[in-house]
Amino acid sequence: MTSRIPRDSRLRLVRPRPLAAAPQAIHQRRPRRPAPRPPEGTPARSELAGMARSVLAGAARVARWADSALGPGRGSATADGKATLSDATAAHAARELGLTVAKVRADWDTARLAGLIEVHGDTARPGWRLRAWNRDDSAVLRGWVALFDAWSLAQPEPAEEPAVVAEVVSAMPQVLSFLQLSAGPVPVAQLLDLLEQRVTELRTERCEVPYGPRPEPATAGAVPSAPDPDTPLAPLLDWALHALASVGALTCGDGHATLTPLGSWAVWVKLEQICVAAQSPAGNIEQSAEGMLRGCARLRPNAARDEYRAWLAARPVGSAVAELLGAARGEDALLRGLAFDALRVVGAPAEPDVRGVLDEPTLRPYALLWLAEHDGADPEDAHEVLTRPEATWLWVDTAAAVADHGEAPLLVRHLESAVQPTVPALLDEVRAVGHPRTVQVLVALAAAHPDPALAKAVRRAAFQVHTGAG
Repeated sequence: MTSRIPRDSRLRLVRPRPLAAAPQAIHQRRPRRPAPRPPEGTPARSELAGMARSVLAGAARVARWADSALGPGRGSATADGKATLSDATAAHAARELGLTVAKVRADWDTARLAGLIEVHGDTARPGWRLRAWNRDDSAVLRGWVALFDAWSLAQPEPAEEPAVVAEVVSAMPQVLSFLQLSAGPVPVAQLLDLLEQRVTELRTERCEVPYGPRPEPATAGAVPSAPDPDTPLAPLLDWALHALASVGALTCGDGHATLTPLGSWAVWVKLEQICVAAQSPAGNIEQSAEGMLRGCARLRPNAARDEYRAWLAARPVGSAVAELLGAARGEDALLRGLAFDALRVVGAPAEPDVRGVLDEPTLRPYALLWLAEHDGADPEDAHEVLTRPEATWLWVDTAAAVADHGEAPLLVRHLESAVQPTVPALLDEVRAVGHPRTVQVLVALAAAHPDPALAKAVRRAAFQVHTGAG
């Protein structure tokens, strides 16, 4: 079996940018047209959220059990610091929940992919989406969309040639788009024909010219072979459809596939490149810190700072700083970066509180950058105060913000801000840093990147993080 990690010469990054500039990339978006309405017949968001809760009910149950049974001092959730359940914990959960061990493990994996559980070392804790489960439809839908984006991890990878599997994963967005536009059952045979056409197009479009130094003839045999064009795609389509069905995106039966209302809505969202709707700047002064930050998310930096100043002027500094740090502790990485932007407007009065969060791993990189700039460091050089793991953690966190709120080209360009010189080096350190959104970030980056070789390497890394391999 050939390696799924392409040779290093094809995966070199451009000269890295300072990480301090990375959060600002989210703000540098072109103006966008108003969000269009979903197709007629699309259920209301509350109904879609109800469907998502139903799909994720088992995952939420296991996540709540982990929260109550494996809290501080009550035991370890994982084995060897990996994200998979230890045998003892899985058996314990199965007994208490009346499930099989296999079902517990499957629901645990789903909970992690949907952001209901975050694993740090050998300890699991509830994700923000689980805490907002009963009151926030948007949090539930985002959790399901994260699972939908990771559909290729939902079922064991088939034994066929890995390079062909990667091509099928890259081609499935076209298949899903066709299903969405068809708005009804589509024969699987027709989908297979479309898949074969798309895979052929990918092979035709692929650039075979290496970007770096070519290997000497003596080492040429070490280069991974091209995908086998004779590998049948029907079993791989069957795997893909069943994986998508397992996450609630479609149904299969009688030789036909049909998108569920959730799946149709999600594909439409992807096609229209809809981001989370931002509030108008008007009225932000009356909002909570989280509401204000969301309202400023699409403003240019200067306009956002004006909003921060107006919001801060309307409340005591101490409570305002505490509220901003509370928003930064949430699951949304975009709000984390924006909260520290607002704290830069506060200035010196915020310093004691910012120093007080240096022991919180989620906030530490942001706090170090804030303090460096507050002490007079040039924003372009402030990133030098971060250790390599801290810089890598911040890279993943910023990528999570871009994946949740930005456009695919922004996520691809975010590679330029990594401190690692090559993608393989970046992937090795990203796997080691243990960010709870690592899998979702890598899946989104693989889906967004136009280079099939790089996308395949990133998708492989996501699979390794998901399974605890490597």
